[in-house]
Amino acid sequence: MATSIEIGGSPEGMQTMALKRANRHGLVAGATGTGKTVTLQVLAEAFAREGVNVFAADIKGDLSGIALAGEPIPDWAAARAQEIGVTLTPAAANVVFWDVYGDLGHPVRTTVTEMGPVLMGRVLEATDAQEGALTIAFRLADDWFKAGKNEGLLLDLKDLRALLTYMSENSEDVGKQYGLVTPQSIAALQRKLLQLEMDGAERFFGEPAFKLEELLTQRPDGTGTVHVLAAERLIQSPRLYSAFLLWLMSELWEEMPEVGDQEKPRLVFFFDEAHLLFRDAPKELIAKVEQVVRLIRSKGVGIYFVTQSPTDVPEMVLGQLGNRFQHALRAYTPTDQKAVRAAAQSFRANAGVDVAKEIQELNVGEALVSTLDAKGAPTPVARTKIRPPNSHVGPIQPAQRDAIIAANKAGQAYTKAVDRQSAHEILSGRAEASAAAAAAEEEREAREKEAARAAKSAPRASGGRSSGGGTRAAPRSSSRTTPAERVGGRVATGVFNTIARELMRGILGTPRRRR
Repeated sequence: MATSIEIGGSPEGMQTMALKRANRHGLVAGATGTGKTVTLQVLAEAFAREGVNVFAADIKGDLSGIALAGEPIPDWAAARAQEIGVTLTPAAANVVFWDVYGDLGHPVRTTVTEMGPVLMGRVLEATDAQEGALTIAFRLADDWFKAGKNEGLLLDLKDLRALLTYMSENSEDVGKQYGLVTPQSIAALQRKLLQLEMDGAERFFGEPAFKLEELLTQRPDGTGTVHVLAAERLIQSPRLYSAFLLWLMSELWEEMPEVGDQEKPRLVFFFDEAHLLFRDAPKELIAKVEQVVRLIRSKGVGIYFVTQSPTDVPEMVLGQLGNRFQHALRAYTPTDQKAVRAAAQSFRANAGVDVAKEIQELNVGEALVSTLDAKGAPTPVARTKIRPPNSHVGPIQPAQRDAIIAANKAGQAYTKAVDRQSAHEILSGRAEASAAAAAAEEEREAREKEAARAAKSAPRASGGRSSGGGTRAAPRSSSRTTPAERVGGRVATGVFNTIARELMRGILGTPRRRR
């Protein structure tokens, strides 16, 4: 078994990297178009050839070529191999394609619970108040789940939306136990979740969840597997891309057992476009990344950040990266010049190399290389011509990719999504039942009011019974009068009134009014 992998040729000789120190992490940096992807491909296929599994994000689709043998050998590759004295043996690596959206690889999913409130807040670009609401939501769900309630299962985005709706409708009760949650924060989170769903991210959250064992399984022939994440579409949502890779890195750290220093890593993890991870990241998140990078090496994992400039990586993390591959940088602005000086200062000095000067003069496919030797000390920086890969350089055809995906039986288990009963189904069902009960109660009250109004307006029934054999109701007296009776009645009434007035005057002594 080899103890090192070849990087390329330099005036000082062949530059190599000791497998035993590959878990001390690394950095591949350089401006766009300087050869970073080919360097990544060279490292990935070399690790796999020596039995080390690899996970790498493919931003542009170029890395997919690692799945095919590099034949016929391109002219540029043959010339470079002859120049540095290496032999090219066209060969394909063992590759598994993954894709968050399930289009260019086997689907990759995780649950909302596994993502956690911190990373979920980063995906949603949440404010401090909104992050607080998310933290309460996750704590509430966790308490429910511990109590044996399935409404605490946050598997997909629908579950999180249902829980936020519950918190909004029961804000007073939730606030008493967990703290104030404002309707504005809930509404803002709901809008951001809606946008995330419209971007297609609902396909990432759910079950069956991705198992880390997929990345660690050893092949019978002793070679490693290169797991390629098709990220052409995912990179269009930078926050989701960085959150996914950080989640995967954190899961590796939490789940993998301690193994100490071994002859070679169990897994090498390439984080392309690493600046997306640290852009606008809070100090707490950067500290978490630094902790993971510092401790995960004892679990047999090497992490390699791929980015344009070393200044894209915070110093506390940069200090943990022992293996450096620096491609050309362009110093057009004061900021660029600062990046060049920072890169030059990060290498172990070499009397024959003016790093600050040569870093701007490197050709495509050249890099300043410094790795850790078998004793763990950094080697002097050397201007190196990176060797060509044995696999195909450039993207593969869709039909070739489809054939590779179909041949991987293990990945078929992730093809069909599973939507079991969780927070969305339970809370929605409860809300529908409550709404139906309220509607029924409202309808009952309406019927009672209608009945009361009908009873009040109905004519009163007279007493007695009219059933056969019983006492018959007395016939009503007629109030109808004839015209003669009505005239007689008026005359009598007038005579009576006249007599009454005359009697009163006689008694009271009132004189009769003269006309």
